[in-house]
Amino acid sequence: AKPLSCFLVAGIFHSSTLLHRYLAKQPSLRGVLRDPSACGGLKGLTEEQVRICQLQAEAMDSVKRGAELAVEECQHQFQNRRWNCSTLQGLQVFGKVAMQGTRESAFVHAISSAGVAFAITRACSRGELEKCGCDRRIRGISPEGFQWSGCSDNLSYGIAFSQAFVDNPERSRGISSSRALMNLHNNEAGRKAILSHMKVECKCHGVSGSCEVRTCWKVMPPFRKVGNVLKEKFEGATEVHPKRVGSRKLLVPKSSRFKPYTAHDLVYLVASPDFCNWDPRRGVFGTSGRQCNRTSHAMDGCELLCCGRGFRTAQAEVVERCSCKFRWCCSVKCKQCRHLVEVHSCR
Repeated sequence: AKPLSCFLVAGIFHSSTLLHRYLAKQPSLRGVLRDPSACGGLKGLTEEQVRICQLQAEAMDSVKRGAELAVEECQHQFQNRRWNCSTLQGLQVFGKVAMQGTRESAFVHAISSAGVAFAITRACSRGELEKCGCDRRIRGISPEGFQWSGCSDNLSYGIAFSQAFVDNPERSRGISSSRALMNLHNNEAGRKAILSHMKVECKCHGVSGSCEVRTCWKVMPPFRKVGNVLKEKFEGATEVHPKRVGSRKLLVPKSSRFKPYTAHDLVYLVASPDFCNWDPRRGVFGTSGRQCNRTSHAMDGCELLCCGRGFRTAQAEVVERCSCKFRWCCSVKCKQCRHLVEVHSCR
């Protein structure tokens, strides 16, 4: 296998989504990073990221998994939109869209930082990392009367790791940069989407499951829930601009009609392109050739998705399982049925 440095190029753009441009595309990193000195070969990383890699090389597989989670979730959430979170082969997973100060970039940063925090936390709970484990600080009796016990997800460790590793490229650019301020805010909003939706799971104890005693622990929400929350934040993202307040540079709503944003909201600096037509300069693929729904009036409908250019209709053969029967014991046998369907694609 080629070393990771083979996937990096000169003039790489340093942002908190940098790691996703190659980690999500790589096989397991355990062999590559068996020697911590190999971290220095990852030329796209900042000095601090290299240091973290050297100290915690075992965590890099979880960082990779976090990158994969981010890509998968982004593509799920935007599968029916003009921008469908398309990825490029090789280095730039999210392409140039991640480099712009748009609301799409805001979502990419948020889901990416959340992905790393989520994957690191899960690895802690599974005992895969030496430097962390379950969160056993939650002890005693809750106000509801149950006993805190068990293996609570150590989200505080996952968040701290994400802040140290994912945020570092932005901090190294200097917090006077408007883009750095935007990216750091959205990184934190991504992590808060996990923190604010932690769940309580319990187990009953007692005679015949009477639940005389309950032991409970805290777990993270499914990552799909995190994606759903951040997609809602994307829809309601606030356009901001930099403003000097004393010696500090802050991002404030661009219009006085906008409500103040919170730490849980996404913010962006520039309006998005319409994503209709191929524009390699901006990293826009366009929607030509995308499948659309002729009967839908939503964004996946042919009128909106095809940007008024019209669509083509073709016949396609679909093979599905059918006439399934249960056989004792224990299998299901099905036939394969073939039928033609109409497929519509944008001109």
